[in-house]
Amino acid sequence: MNQITEEVPAALQGQRVDRVVAMLTGISRTEATALVRNGGVTVDGATVSRGADRLRAGQMVVVDVPELVSAALPEAEPDVEFPVVFADEQVIVVDKPADLVVHPGAGHTTGTLVSGLLARYPELVGVGDPERPGIVHRLDRGTSGVLMVARTPLAYDALVAQLSARTVDRRYRALVWGHPESPRGLIDAAIGRSPKHPTRMAVTANGKEARTRYEVETMFQEPSPTALVTCRLETGRTHQIRVHLSAIGHAVVGDDRYHGVRQSVPSPRPFLHAEHLAFDHPVSGERLSFDSPMPADLLAVLALVS
Repeated sequence: MNQITEEVPAALQGQRVDRVVAMLTGISRTEATALVRNGGVTVDGATVSRGADRLRAGQMVVVDVPELVSAALPEAEPDVEFPVVFADEQVIVVDKPADLVVHPGAGHTTGTLVSGLLARYPELVGVGDPERPGIVHRLDRGTSGVLMVARTPLAYDALVAQLSARTVDRRYRALVWGHPESPRGLIDAAIGRSPKHPTRMAVTANGKEARTRYEVETMFQEPSPTALVTCRLETGRTHQIRVHLSAIGHAVVGDDRYHGVRQSVPSPRPFLHAEHLAFDHPVSGERLSFDSPMPADLLAVLALVS
């Protein structure tokens, strides 16, 4: 049995117990309701029996999460399709399609990239975090492009160290609203949970360090001012590029979470593509470099601007 203890933040004032339990644990709302009903949740030391009860800011919530709920591990799923652009005994590089979730999480327990990887490379089960084996960095569900995966514990440690040392080159291409004032710049702003919207990220003084470099590639005027920009990550926070670009007034086109959806330039998803990845091989030390061409759905969006 795992236990989660959390003080209710102001942003969750008045929220239902079962919703907060689902957010804290990553389980479904139905599972959270059952957990409450079975006496697995206390608020300020008192057992709660109704998931519909409302919480107040400052209350202390303790959740006893059964092992089967908290530690449900991903299973191999041969039907999950994705292209592999490189693989040897240590490393796998995937060109992730848009709409493919990288690893299991709230609302996505099956059909993830991890499950597809386990079907092709079953030895990944012992590499890194058991709930996301082999994964050293991730791409958002709506983001396409190149992603590296560790195939051995040695490779996992080496790639994580390279990410920490900021020697991995990760370059993205994004179409944003408006024209940035400077042709290039560094966005250095901490990112954490949004105090207003707990399921979103935001620039916040209490967040983790986050640094994104950008460079304007092309600016368009019609049908609305937009710009094609190249972004390089120095850190890897959740939704980092999307949050940073939105924070400087240039949200990613098609990003419905961070104010990037407008009728003048429709996009089926956030216009964000991981086009380049370079890192040192964990064993040989050779610098490996991979590129992913712009997918057809994003090329179709580019055809709308001029």
